[in-house]
Amino acid sequence: MANVKQIIPAKKVDLTSGKISSLKCEEGKSRTYLWDKEVKGLGIIATAAGSKSFIFQAKIQGKSARLTIGDVNIWNIPDARAEARSLQVQIDQGNDPRKTEADKKLANEADKLIKKKQEARETITVSEVWGNYLNARKRYWGDRHYNDHVEMMLTGGEKRARSDKLTDPGVLASLAAVRLIDITPERVSEWALVEGTTRAGRARLANRLLKAFLSWCSDQPEYREIVISNAAKNKNTREILGKPKAMNDVIQREQLSLWFSAVKQIQNPVISAYLQCLLLTGARPNELLTIRWENMDFKWKNITMKDKVEGIRVIPLTPYMGHLIESLPRRNEWVFSSVTSQSGRLIDPHAAHDKACTTAGLTMTLYGLRKSFATLSEWIEMPAGIAAQIQGHKPSGVREKHYIRRPLDLLGVWHNKIEAWILEQAAIQFVPSKSGLRAITAT
Repeated sequence: MANVKQIIPAKKVDLTSGKISSLKCEEGKSRTYLWDKEVKGLGIIATAAGSKSFIFQAKIQGKSARLTIGDVNIWNIPDARAEARSLQVQIDQGNDPRKTEADKKLANEADKLIKKKQEARETITVSEVWGNYLNARKRYWGDRHYNDHVEMMLTGGEKRARSDKLTDPGVLASLAAVRLIDITPERVSEWALVEGTTRAGRARLANRLLKAFLSWCSDQPEYREIVISNAAKNKNTREILGKPKAMNDVIQREQLSLWFSAVKQIQNPVISAYLQCLLLTGARPNELLTIRWENMDFKWKNITMKDKVEGIRVIPLTPYMGHLIESLPRRNEWVFSSVTSQSGRLIDPHAAHDKACTTAGLTMTLYGLRKSFATLSEWIEMPAGIAAQIQGHKPSGVREKHYIRRPLDLLGVWHNKIEAWILEQAAIQFVPSKSGLRAITAT
């Protein structure tokens, strides 16, 4: 539609198909008009470029205007006359057809956009939203927690680094291509029946991650209309997956020599040192994995590490542990470095530890080493508060929480004592020298 400054007077005729067909733009002009006798304001415009269109010319709110109805090859005469009369009615009612048309167009575009968004919401898959979820939450998570989420959705079928076998699909991989709108309690229960049979422990973890994911979706404007309830929170799935069995994986005093002997035989010195330090500190596995060389203070004998409770904590660097760490290669910023991992640090020492435990005839997890430290500390009657502070447990009781502030030296007295006792029980002879730390023998 276009505005004009004045009405163009012209001779009116009875419009016919023949007259329209024979109409041509006059030579030397940019356009020629032919007006309808029957309907006031209806006409044909023929341009020098060869196009012909029905137009409607009238005064709108006191000003001359010309509206394009449409191409003569699309519109016929009766329809064009009906449209012209409709436009005149709108004008007579005080409306501007141009604004009405613009509003209608905007409304149509808005409807199309709403429909497009609705279609996208109804077709988006779990894996697509899972990727958005990981990007949004990554900064709030630790590496291990983030990697757990990534592993859950892996498609599998990749060649393993040290084996001809192919990797297995992630526990949630079977739900990856499912539409988010189709994640119902029944679908989750069906998934649990399959995964809970072969890997119940990982399936329980996956279900917890799925619950958190769906809760996040319900809080997001773009997904809350899809996820109106948390399908992973259902009794049937909980019963199928069952409860985890309590792990009694604690190294007893008489088993220390077997465990140390097997771990010291691990060919990778970084993994061997890491596992021994894990037992000797009682730290959480990932806390120790993320220690950098800048966190080591060999002069004042302490280690600064990330802490789940306080953010960071400082613990003593005991003699034998200092000896293990100082002997490690300084390839990069990480104390427990790796030449094969993309991050440059040790990521997953589980396999090596499991193999060592099999050699020793023990059943033990990495987290079991943390429990072992707490249990073994009872043998030397280490105060529970000191053991808890070294391990990074929350203070228990009002006295621990508000009154006791132990200096690092006091922690060091007891930490050195538990290390010496553990080495003695493991039949490891170790003598710290003044010029450095020196291992004498290991049996």
